Amino acid sequence: GSDPGELAAAARCAAAAGYDEVNLNVGCPSDRVQAGCFGAALMTRPQLVADSVRAMRDACDLPVTVKTRLGVDDFDSYEFLQDFAHAVEAAGSRTLIVHARKAWLKGLSPKQNREVPPLDYARVYRLKQDFPRLEILINGGLDSIGPALEQLAHVDGIMLGRAAYQHPYLLAELDHRLYGGTAPPSRERVLEAILPYAERELAVGTSLRAITRHLMGLYMGLPGARAWRRMLSELADEARGLDALRRYLSARQAA
Repeated sequence: GSDPGELAAAARCAAAAGYDEVNLNVGCPSDRVQAGCFGAALMTRPQLVADSVRAMRDACDLPVTVKTRLGVDDFDSYEFLQDFAHAVEAAGSRTLIVHARKAWLKGLSPKQNREVPPLDYARVYRLKQDFPRLEILINGGLDSIGPALEQLAHVDGIMLGRAAYQHPYLLAELDHRLYGGTAPPSRERVLEAILPYAERELAVGTSLRAITRHLMGLYMGLPGARAWRRMLSELADEARGLDALRRYLSARQAA
């Protein structure tokens, strides 16, 4: 959004629903958000972003965080990013999540905006040095454990975007590396736990594909991952699909 009053109302709704924080996205470059001056288009209006953050903070007790890019179109100097961070900090936000790429509002699709503009992690590191009181989280291009953990030497945290969905087991592995405790459950244990849930959902009319489409990345990076995805894509939306999953689980457990 870009209307402080509407964003304040949304923040109150988030608080009432029990969320832990509310985030203002100033990084999305899609045509739909540009038309309403949402997302990355807002970077060129830092005072409006500050007014929005201030309104949201006044409306609830939740932390208000801001996600942004390094810059947008020709507004991509470090000084521009620095001024934006000053505005956010002055408005009372204590956390800035930075996708370490600029955004092109014209000429690139949202997908291309995630891949074509080069990553510049060093600029995010510099921002942390210049704003020590801000919690700076880094985002962009982090899809494996080693590079993700290396960022923690320079910034306060990392944000995983599509990697969290495309490779969900990565989150379990990162949690174990960072916080210790028991090892994450095997992928087979995860699948075993999902089967009763899928059975209940099928009984009330949910399509099996609505569940299995979110399992595509379960074996990402492992031998047999392609065969797993192919099997899921071929499952029918009926109980026979559950039987196929059970057979697959039995075969994995026996291997």
